[in-house]
Amino acid sequence: MTSDIAFLAPDVAAYLGAHTTAPTALEQRLIDETQRMTHGQMQIGFAQGQFMALLTRILQPQAVVEVGTFTGYSALKVAQELTPEATFIACDISEEWTSIGQTYWAEAGVADRIDLRIAPAADTLRSLPDDLVVDLAFIDADKTGYQEYLDLLVPHMSGRSVVLVDNVLWDGNVTDDDDQSEDTVALRAFNDAVVADRGLDVAMLPVGDGLSMITLARP
Repeated sequence: MTSDIAFLAPDVAAYLGAHTTAPTALEQRLIDETQRMTHGQMQIGFAQGQFMALLTRILQPQAVVEVGTFTGYSALKVAQELTPEATFIACDISEEWTSIGQTYWAEAGVADRIDLRIAPAADTLRSLPDDLVVDLAFIDADKTGYQEYLDLLVPHMSGRSVVLVDNVLWDGNVTDDDDQSEDTVALRAFNDAVVADRGLDVAMLPVGDGLSMITLARP
């Protein structure tokens, strides 16, 4: 398999893909079904999914929030690594797209671990109990909403919480000053704000389309 990191040389991308644990047969079927869709490119790549799965296995989070579920591949990867008592809140506005994922969640035996909420994500985040600590979050939704989503998650973070934010390199367009499209401008502003925020520590990783790992800064 080939990595989904578009800015890698093809031979390096192929090598990376060949040296990452391959999807299971169930996961591959979800990948294939999504890729046949008009908006299939919105799905994260399998290498990024594997990274998120291993991170979840290491962190063993008790509360996970996903902003932007699409057809449920990232939710599937993470949910399979959770303990049965963990809470996973998945936020999306599309019943059509998430219904695809629900079929695979059920087949994998993790549907009961995923609390899917069809509503604007900001509304769902505002409704979280004040005392809920979100150990792991993944933001992969409308790019103009990224800053609001992070701002709403920060009060729920502890010193061990991790927020992953997708598409922060935007196929390299964040470095192209000629690209003044709304999403690109929003991502530039978000990336600049995060790295300038003294309350946060961030590592921007060349995974997928760029993945930022954000934690609270050390006291």
